[in-house]
Amino acid sequence: MKIPTIRGLIDRRLLVNYRVDADVLASLLPPPFRPKLVDGMGMVGICLIRLKSVRPAWLPAWAGVSSENAAHRAAVQWDERGETREGVYIRRRDTDSRLNTFGGGRLFPGIHHHARFAVSETATHFEVALRSGDGETDVEVRGHLADALPKSSIFASLAAASAFFQAGSVGYSTTANKSRYDGLELRCDTWAVEPLAVDHVRSSYFGDATIFPHGSIEFDNALLMRGVEHCWQGLPDLCCDAASPVAAAMPA
Repeated sequence: MKIPTIRGLIDRRLLVNYRVDADVLASLLPPPFRPKLVDGMGMVGICLIRLKSVRPAWLPAWAGVSSENAAHRAAVQWDERGETREGVYIRRRDTDSRLNTFGGGRLFPGIHHHARFAVSETATHFEVALRSGDGETDVEVRGHLADALPKSSIFASLAAASAFFQAGSVGYSTTANKSRYDGLELRCDTWAVEPLAVDHVRSSYFGDATIFPHGSIEFDNALLMRGVEHCWQGLPDLCCDAASPVAAAMPA
């Protein structure tokens, strides 16, 4: 899907991350994706992002729009033209913006489902909850700034976690065509994350034992980004035969 370069401000971005059994995750990913592993474990999570001043790059910031958004994603790898690529597979996007709901998958990459968000924040505490109109997404997160990642995290340091998620700047989203994925690349002017201690987290998807059997998934860490100027760039669609793990990029 060809779109102009889109600029905006990441006012707040929470990355709520879970480690998951690699075989369980592999069984949930469509071709051509496979889990990107950390010490033998897969990584999935929810991106809760408030965007401001989002507009085509040639427009001034005051002409942009704002929205609260959520994406359920998995860190993945895939083979493309003989090379191993990495990024995130996005199984679902939710938004409070009617514009995003209408335009997603039509005017810009990624189908977006409408949801109601409830947000309460201070400089150090964050609460974000959402429920989608179709009842498929139900999420609650409460947390506060911390000095370090949880001791139980699979990552040895904040720097290691930061580098892992920074590498996931390319995202492919589901479309109505099960063998085609909309591509989008996030380019941040700066990249800096802060650790967030999570007091409460609930996800209707990651908490579903029929999808993630008991013991196969655990909360790992949460990261915070604030005040980041960025741009989005559309990528050529990623297409594959749904029965084959081999993928190729559709010519632009």
